[in-house]
Amino acid sequence: MTPSRIKSAASALLFVAATLLSLLLYSCANVGMPSGGARDEEPPHLLRAVPAPGSVDVSKPEMTLYFNELVNVKDAFEKVVLSPAGRAPRVSASGRRVNIRFDSLAPNTTYTIDFADAIEDNNEANKLQNFAYSFSTGPVLDTLRVSGRVLGARDLEPRPGILVGIQSNLADSAFTSLPLLRVAKTDDSGRFIVRGIAPGTYRVFALGDKDSDFKYSTDEEEVAFYDVTVTPSTDSTEVQDSIYDNKLGVLDTVMTRRRTVFLPNDILLRTFTSGKRTQFVSKYERPDSTRLFLKMNAASNTLPAMRILGEEGLPGVIESRMENDSITLWLPPVLAGRDSIMMSVGYTRAERGKEPVEVLDTLKFIRKKLPVSKKKKKEKVNPKDSLDKITTTFKLLSKTPQEVWQAAEIEVATPLAVLDTSMIRLSVFVDSVWKPAPRPLTVHRRDSLSPRVLTVDYPWDYEGKYKLEIDSLAGTDIYGRTTMPFSVDLNARPAGEYCTLTLNLTGLEPEVPAFVELLDTSDRPVRAAQVVNGRAFFPFLLAGKYYARVIEDFNGNGAYDTGDYDRLLQPELAYYYPKVINIKKNWDKEESWDVFATAIDLMKPSAITKNKPKTTRRNGTNKRDSQQEDEEDEDYFDPTANPFDPSSSRRNRNNSTLRY
Repeated sequence: MTPSRIKSAASALLFVAATLLSLLLYSCANVGMPSGGARDEEPPHLLRAVPAPGSVDVSKPEMTLYFNELVNVKDAFEKVVLSPAGRAPRVSASGRRVNIRFDSLAPNTTYTIDFADAIEDNNEANKLQNFAYSFSTGPVLDTLRVSGRVLGARDLEPRPGILVGIQSNLADSAFTSLPLLRVAKTDDSGRFIVRGIAPGTYRVFALGDKDSDFKYSTDEEEVAFYDVTVTPSTDSTEVQDSIYDNKLGVLDTVMTRRRTVFLPNDILLRTFTSGKRTQFVSKYERPDSTRLFLKMNAASNTLPAMRILGEEGLPGVIESRMENDSITLWLPPVLAGRDSIMMSVGYTRAERGKEPVEVLDTLKFIRKKLPVSKKKKKEKVNPKDSLDKITTTFKLLSKTPQEVWQAAEIEVATPLAVLDTSMIRLSVFVDSVWKPAPRPLTVHRRDSLSPRVLTVDYPWDYEGKYKLEIDSLAGTDIYGRTTMPFSVDLNARPAGEYCTLTLNLTGLEPEVPAFVELLDTSDRPVRAAQVVNGRAFFPFLLAGKYYARVIEDFNGNGAYDTGDYDRLLQPELAYYYPKVINIKKNWDKEESWDVFATAIDLMKPSAITKNKPKTTRRNGTNKRDSQQEDEEDEDYFDPTANPFDPSSSRRNRNNSTLRY
């Protein structure tokens, strides 16, 4: 090698060495925080328990559960449920342990402590779902289970935190007189598993247990009952487990094994409140000298028997809601001037388990006195205040623009004694000129319960411009005050803003009346239409997103009726259209709806479901938590489930098969 080449090679080696040294010095000078690794998304794992799960002949009232990491027990008082039904044991967490302590244990009894998702790890709060611990104080451990889901009867909302239990006493009265035998609480998606059941035949109930007595004791409690008895059993099925390689993100192994299935595992319970409430006067007041206000605790078909003491009958004008639970009495002038008024209110009070009693309350209404200033100053007379004392006014209630299919409504400030409808006029704007309406106008009181609301009926034209006018002195109220003149412009909505919707329903029993409720994006009814020959028609809709549910209206009254356990009456059944309905302006839309093509617990669109289940990550590692996962799958897997049969009876419709 020549000297020049040797020199060049030496220079190159020197450059490489200098570069490597610089990189090394740079990396040493920039020390970063070491990575903590991927976030822990795994729930705690039970390593062992003392005594072991499923132990028999247990005598000591203390148990300890050992987990693979630090744990907490959150909301134990609300979430931890004991079977047999009763006071839950004291539960506490200490490091990686959960300690359980009973006051005493009954002999020959299978105990199940259902933790729901109360146990979570200490750092990331990953919840251990559907965890339960069982043991027996006798030689036999009862292991049968029943499971399913609890939904609201009308809105099909998952009902979390509802108590579900079984009763071996099959008498109808057992639910109201005896505590449930074995219980569990629903999770955030409304699912439940009642464990530790002995062989036998049972009835199944759901209960929003407000007083923690494990029985249906007050009408305010939310309840559900299964129409048929159940006999728990087991079956065996072959399933496949897919295990993935987390590093490569590919399927690693498919294993086939036998698994036990606990039946029934498809129980659907629809909760309702009876609508019965203990009746009493919850509020009464005198807002001003002219009115008495009365609030009843419960709705009623009739008004309470009211009488002003010292007067014949009930002078004045009554204004009430349809439910007769919010009542205003407009006093006549002779009574409006009194400082105090005594009224008797009679009604029937019925409480669960007691005979109805007639109650007569005497109420004293006192007129509020205006504060009097110490220094009397000569106040200027306000013309408006003076006018208000001798007149009354109208205002428009209905929304604008005016819907062509609705009547306009106006409200007067006080009830009228006299109204001359000939002094009410409607004009139409035609060819830049206001002209008298060519068709007759009808004005009447909305109903007997709304004496201050007037309905103005007219066949409105699309895009019509109208002016509604009421002359001065057209009416006189019960205090002798005449009405002020009133004028309002009513602009009817254009035809192009309307659309129609036709729903063609199949699967319903043709002899059962039904109606469809059209819902907004908040799950509130906005319109209703009867199902006639399998068809529900909605004209004059505005563009937007809608949802729908159909109600099987068994009594044909056109309204939804709740259940009544005292009469063993289930609530009327509701089913949701599983998709959103998008309607555009000036469109006529038609949808086909096979009511039972989708399982009941999957019908309601998630966009309007309020109680959305919290998602939790299942164990995705190669090492399976076999005990925990098997228990979940055994209860929630139904290998024998068949699609819903539209020809089945009403009873089976209420207790139909679920899909998870």
